[in-house]
Amino acid sequence: MSLSRIEAWEHLCAWTPSEALRRHGRSVEISMRTAATQLGVPEETELWGLAGLLHDADYEAWPEEHPKRIVAWLAERGEKPVAHAISAHYTKWGVPYDTLMDKALVACDELTGFLGACSMIRPEGVATLNVKSVMKKFKDKKFAAGVEREEVQAGCAMIGVEVREWVEFLIPQLQPHAEELGWVGRG
Repeated sequence: MSLSRIEAWEHLCAWTPSEALRRHGRSVEISMRTAATQLGVPEETELWGLAGLLHDADYEAWPEEHPKRIVAWLAERGEKPVAHAISAHYTKWGVPYDTLMDKALVACDELTGFLGACSMIRPEGVATLNVKSVMKKFKDKKFAAGVEREEVQAGCAMIGVEVREWVEFLIPQLQPHAEELGWVGRG
């Protein structure tokens, strides 16, 4: 791995002016870093983190080309595993899932966004977020309607966990980062 986390963050900021999308990238980075350890590959934490951080880096500037630009940029820098994971982070693109990192990115992306939405409606944000309330909202298709529940389910199935189990794992991983992510609630 030759791309540093600092270079990745600088690149994300250059291509992504919106603070909200940067925070989403950061939340998926946190989720992916902890997922690497949880899924048995702690030596790949940095690599998985880069995939999470940069997965939507080109979305705001070039939505019609997403994720082709970030994938090409990463491939040019020799970051082929990260590039491939990003090219596969949506099941409808038909890209094969070659590695556990590829699958984990699907399991983390939409669900992390959903956890952020759940946090924003609570007075104390993610600090008091619990599995029961998340799963209740997950069944409500009108809540955070842009989150594709089938992507969450597919990603969790790929890594061999139930959605409820993955929610239970991710919440405490994200809680220490509430302020940075803007998940402090409406209180």
